[in-house]
Order: sequence, then C-alpha cells, then structure tokens
Amino acid sequence: MKKIILASLLLFASNIAIAQCLNNDKKSIKSTYILNDNLIEATIYHDNGALAQTGSYTLDNKLQGEWRSYDISGNLTSTAQYNNGVKVGTWFFYQGVTKKEVVYNNSMISQVNTWTKTDSRVVVN
Repeated sequence: MKKIILASLLLFASNIAIAQCLNNDKKSIKSTYILNDNLIEATIYHDNGALAQTGSYTLDNKLQGEWRSYDISGNLTSTAQYNNGVKVGTWFFYQGVTKKEVVYNNSMISQVNTWTKTDSRVVVN
C-alpha cells in the first residue's frame, strides 16, 4: 500500500513539474533588441508570447522608421512612422471593421480619415 501511495505522489509531483515547465516556455519568449548599424531593432512580446511591437530606435532612444503594434491575439492594431523621435507621415489604426488614417506633420495631426467596412462596401467618414 505504501508503494502505491508513493508512486501516486511521484506521478502527481512530476505532472505538476511538467505543467509548470510548459507554462514557463510560453512566457519565456523575451523581447529582443539587436544593434544594426546605428539603429536598435526591437521585437517586443506580450506576456502570453504573442508579438506586441516591432520597430527601431536610435542609439539615443528616439523612435525611428516604421513601428507596428499588435493586440494580445496577434492582430495588427497600428502602423506608425517616426523620424528621429518625431511623428511623421501616415499612421494607420485598425479596430475591428474600422480603419483610421492619421497624417502627421511635425508631430501634429494634419488630417484624419476613417473607413468602416459594412457588408461588401466601405464607408468613408
């Protein structure tokens, strides 16, 4: 009887250890920062391991070039443009059936367009 109880306890403990290892593997995805010429390329993850953001920044910590953001399910939520930390160009924000286009000049919004997809047509606001 003692052997059966001991074997059951060992089996139970090993199952817990394996489950914790599998859980830790999902959370072990670490954000990466890679130096490429004079830019640091960042890949950032959510706690669940899904991609959260990608982009680059300068050695003095100013955002540079295209940045992409994703929700916790991995869906693209925005694309943005920076020039030495200044918001520039056209940004896009995605939320369900709505897409917003925001145009920046010198970090200030100069134009906003919104599209909503309904059935098979697109409505511009």
